[in-house]
Amino acid sequence: MKFSLADSLPILQRTPSVVRAMLQFLPEAWTHCDYGVNADGSPTWSAHEIVAHLIFGEQTDWIPRARHILEFGETRPIPPFDRAGHRSLMQGKTLRVLLDEFDQARRDSLSALAKLNLSEADLAKCGSHPKLGRVTLAQLLATWTVHDLNHLAQISKAMAYQYKGEVGAWEAYLSILRPPEPR
Repeated sequence: MKFSLADSLPILQRTPSVVRAMLQFLPEAWTHCDYGVNADGSPTWSAHEIVAHLIFGEQTDWIPRARHILEFGETRPIPPFDRAGHRSLMQGKTLRVLLDEFDQARRDSLSALAKLNLSEADLAKCGSHPKLGRVTLAQLLATWTVHDLNHLAQISKAMAYQYKGEVGAWEAYLSILRPPEPR
C-alpha cells in the first residue's frame, strides 16, 4: 500500500480512543506490568509506560521532526529521539491522567499537521536522520502511523503476557506470548 496522508489520518485520529478503550478502568495488574526483557537485557514496557511514550512522541517526535524536515531539509540532521524520555513524564501520574494527556497531545498534533497544509512536493522533501540517513517527510508520517499500530500490539502483548503462565498447553498457539522481541 502506497503512503497516503488521507489514509493514515483515520489511524492517527483513532489511536487515543482505541488505547483508552483498551486500558481505562482496568486494574493496575493489567496496565503496570511489562512482558519480560528485550534481547539486549533491557526491560520491556508496561501499557502505562507505552502511553507515556506515545505522549512523549507527540511532544518531541512527529510534528517537530516534520517541521524540521520542511525547514532544514538535509542541511541539518534531525535531532535524535530519546527512547527513555517518557520516563520522567509518567512519574506520579495515573493511567487516566496519561490517557487524557495523550488524547489532547494527539489532537494538538493533528491540528498542527493540518495547518502545515502539506503538498505532494512537501511529502517528498528529504531530511537527514542521525542513524538512518536520508528520509522523506512521507516516510516519517508513514512511520507515525505504523508506530501507533506497533504500540497497540505492544500494549496487547504486555497485557496478554500477564496470563502466560496460566494458558497451559495453549501457549503453543498464542504467538503474542512468544519472547519479547520485537519491542
